[in-house]
Amino acid sequence: MYAHAVRSDATTVDAYLAEMPADRRESIEVVREAILAHLPDGYVEEMRWGMITYSVPLATYPDTYNGQPLMYAALANQKNHMAVYLTSVYSDEQSKDSFVAQYKATGKRLDMGKSCVRFRKLDDLPVDLIGDTIGQMDVDAFVELHVSIHG
Repeated sequence: MYAHAVRSDATTVDAYLAEMPADRRESIEVVREAILAHLPDGYVEEMRWGMITYSVPLATYPDTYNGQPLMYAALANQKNHMAVYLTSVYSDEQSKDSFVAQYKATGKRLDMGKSCVRFRKLDDLPVDLIGDTIGQMDVDAFVELHVSIHG
């Protein structure tokens, strides 16, 4: 139903934003500001996998299966939509259920895949809920959740 990500070769967030159409850039920037305003200390923003990611640095947690930083969240411009990836929500059933209930309570239509929340325009996304969700798990708790699931 949805096309996969439009792969970006941008190496900086500014370059990634600059290559987007203005309407998409404005929407992504609003969501990014909400993420950064709520992002707990210790996560880093960087370009990875063709999208803006918020990760646990390898210096903090080096024992990842792929040698890449542990991704906490991401923000992407896709071909037919934009997406917010919320790893903590997808890693914990209770967090997922709570997120879905809070999302539905906003009255906005939830378009949630296995690993992302998709939106076509900013009005489709409860930005405050995204920010609140980002702020709910500090680095230590996220690493602990990851270890409890993946060993």
